[in-house]
Amino acid sequence: MKVMKRYCLLVVMACLAIGLTAKELPKQGFGLQIGWAQPILRVNSNTSMDTLHTTALNGFKVGLTYDASIIAGFGTSIGINYTMAGGHTNWKSKSPYTVYPRTRVNTMYHQVELFVDWQYKFEVAKETYLILYTGPTIQCGIAYNTTELTESQNITGDITPSYVLYDRYTINDANEQLKRLNVTWGVGAGFQYKRYFLRGGYDFGLIVPYKNADFVNGNHTRGRLDQWNIKVGVYLWYDED
Repeated sequence: MKVMKRYCLLVVMACLAIGLTAKELPKQGFGLQIGWAQPILRVNSNTSMDTLHTTALNGFKVGLTYDASIIAGFGTSIGINYTMAGGHTNWKSKSPYTVYPRTRVNTMYHQVELFVDWQYKFEVAKETYLILYTGPTIQCGIAYNTTELTESQNITGDITPSYVLYDRYTINDANEQLKRLNVTWGVGAGFQYKRYFLRGGYDFGLIVPYKNADFVNGNHTRGRLDQWNIKVGVYLWYDED
């Protein structure tokens, strides 16, 4: 009986302590964020640890976020982002003996992201926090277009340009076709001062983004769509009571 009373007393004291601590922390906030993003499309074969193909694009990310503290610094951050990124390869000659014909590939990527992060805020000074967070993101691709540019030279020396546009979601070549939906798991850290915050992290792709997983030299392929990101933002509405 005495043991039960002690346990009950400890539980009550712990609940009171947590309740008092939670009152000192902001409860919820709604904000806008914008930043840099680098989607990385990888292709790997299960017969080798070497990356057979990697495409890294650079662009920007913009979105809305809602934060809610649950208890004693622990809480969630949910929201939606729009990401646009692009890039191009260097010109490459099709023959080692002549400059022309030569090709270059331009890529443009658009997607919408729904994220849910679990976070912990360490208060290092008044209204100043260090943040650690982790959680899943569901990505929906809007467009992933690849344009192959070709420059050819005729016998008079004139340069003739041409291009072919491929939509990676509807391309006829099944070996290069991508799924529109992707799921990632991200880890990151950040800093917050009053209404302003900075966050940065890396999202690891959890599913194979390719519709056909058996196209690299006939071997089963495992690929990932990852992403680096850095965001700055401000809470437009911040409830501290």
